[in-house]
Amino acid sequence: MTFAALQEQLSEHIYHFNHGNHEAAYQFLGCHKVDQDGVTGYRFAIWAPHAANVYILGDFNHWQNEPLSHIEAGVWAGIIQGAERSQCYKVGIDHGNGHIEYKIDPFGFNFEIAPKDATVVWGLEDFEWSDQVWMNQQWRKNSVHSPLNIYEVHASSWRRHPDGRTYTFAELADSLIPYVKEMGYTHIEMMPLMDHPLDASWGYQITGYYAVCGRYGTLEEFKDFVNQAHQAGIGVIMDWVPGHFCRNANALAYYDGTPTFEYQDVNRANNVGWGTLNFDLGKNQVQSFLISNAMFWLKECHLDGLRVDAVSNMLYLDFDQGPWTPNEDGSNHNRQGVAFLQKLNTTIKDHLPHVLMIAEESTDWKGITHAVSEGGLGFDYKWNMGWMNDTLRFFETDPYYRPQNFRLITFVFMYQYNERYVLPFSHDEVVHGKKSLLDKIPGNRETQFETLRLLHGYMMAQPGKKLHFMGNELGQYLEWRYYSELEWKDLSFEFNREYQHYMKTLNHIGKDYKALHYYDTEPAGLTVLDADNVEQAVLTMMRQGKAKRDFLIIALNFIPVERQEYRIGVPYKGEYEVLLNSQMQEFGGRWTENLPVMKTEEVPHDGQPYSIVTTVPSLGVLYIKPKRIYGAK
Repeated sequence: MTFAALQEQLSEHIYHFNHGNHEAAYQFLGCHKVDQDGVTGYRFAIWAPHAANVYILGDFNHWQNEPLSHIEAGVWAGIIQGAERSQCYKVGIDHGNGHIEYKIDPFGFNFEIAPKDATVVWGLEDFEWSDQVWMNQQWRKNSVHSPLNIYEVHASSWRRHPDGRTYTFAELADSLIPYVKEMGYTHIEMMPLMDHPLDASWGYQITGYYAVCGRYGTLEEFKDFVNQAHQAGIGVIMDWVPGHFCRNANALAYYDGTPTFEYQDVNRANNVGWGTLNFDLGKNQVQSFLISNAMFWLKECHLDGLRVDAVSNMLYLDFDQGPWTPNEDGSNHNRQGVAFLQKLNTTIKDHLPHVLMIAEESTDWKGITHAVSEGGLGFDYKWNMGWMNDTLRFFETDPYYRPQNFRLITFVFMYQYNERYVLPFSHDEVVHGKKSLLDKIPGNRETQFETLRLLHGYMMAQPGKKLHFMGNELGQYLEWRYYSELEWKDLSFEFNREYQHYMKTLNHIGKDYKALHYYDTEPAGLTVLDADNVEQAVLTMMRQGKAKRDFLIIALNFIPVERQEYRIGVPYKGEYEVLLNSQMQEFGGRWTENLPVMKTEEVPHDGQPYSIVTTVPSLGVLYIKPKRIYGAK
């Protein structure tokens, strides 16, 4: 193919890429199979604006530097007729000073498994999807009113083979998907699966943004995993890291010998805390690279959403540990980062309004989930890190001191609807010496488990979507370790299997009862009955669904003292019964018989016209539902 023909093919793409408006740059940059005018081979196109020359070398040319032509505006391209699928190659960047540096292809769809580091010839192949029923449902569904209970997974350590090998996508499809469905979760969230060289980074230091990590399989095998999840009625979300990238010299770092993907300002480029480089979010080509990447995973792989990592790092110039350069007025807001996130979410919602964009953001920045037209960032949900920290701090406290710390679990009511929240107990809370959820709780083993059941009962009752890290449902005692599988053997110990059964029961209740999810983000879904019973450390609330009859009364007792003859206000006259009692023997508790049906008394209480009298178990939670009531049509 002639230079003129290549230029004609690529010129419009290059224009939009350089203006930050390309939403599918992976379709022209990188390696693509071509069959045109009798020419069959692979076209290689590389963006390296300050390179003196760019070369391709690989199995197809005996690893000899083969020059690409500079098409225009920093893009180099050429067709190699001898190239074949599965062959390895590298990109040679000539700095113009006699030094050639060998890099990956930033748009490569496949890479050698680390520690090898070549890109693999791997064009986008057609995939036969069979998830149309699921996809159509997502287009019609209002996610805000739907249950969202996410199971966060690290693919390398959910399960491992006896010899230490990680599970492949095919093996995860056979085991993980049915497990998640059985346990009552609605979505799987995979920690980053993009190509990364170091397991210890958990996938958050990425080199190949358009490829899955070869340890798990190929892009096509990942698509099949998603396809099977959708057929089982399970959504798939993936962690995505658009703020910073691995600084390995063979990857994106200083790609053409100058700051290419990173900021020109060294203070803004260097991410000291994570040992990475920050993307220059104000550069047009970087915006095209990242927005195209988001669209790639959402469109080409049918993902149901992205959990955007480290949003705070993109919002603040001084979020990192190192020196920082302020704005001209001395402020610390990263205006380029804000503009990029607004552009990202606007673009995605214009094309794919049904997908979920979830921000992992740890500060009090206002408007994370507000519309871009209102000055917000446009995310669907934000992780509620404040709730998570307060809640864990409360449950780590000796029960004797919980009454005086009661505000830790009621403070959330003060800002409940400032944003649309996901309540996360993620991997970050069970690693680096923080202990597992079980080990955080004081007391003997029985007390730890009844408190853990109480903790999750409180979490499910609290408005907001839910996220659990794998292993939280097992009552695992050890911290999470990225290099070995979960402690599945713990299920043979006393309390663990009963606790897993409790989590399964709780998850299905959260999914099946609209009161626990329909108005997660609206004040209509919550009535706090009594949040001031500090002395007894009992919290009562009512969750409401769309229909008047769709409500549940929740009673939580945070100390090991049973509360008998406890009065709770209810909205309607009639009979009420227990839906869930965390202290039942089947869950590992002490109760062999559940509470009888409760009849209302015409005694106003908690701002309600009627009330019931019951027993609230020590360190227990009750979910109470209407059995036969009057006046609720």
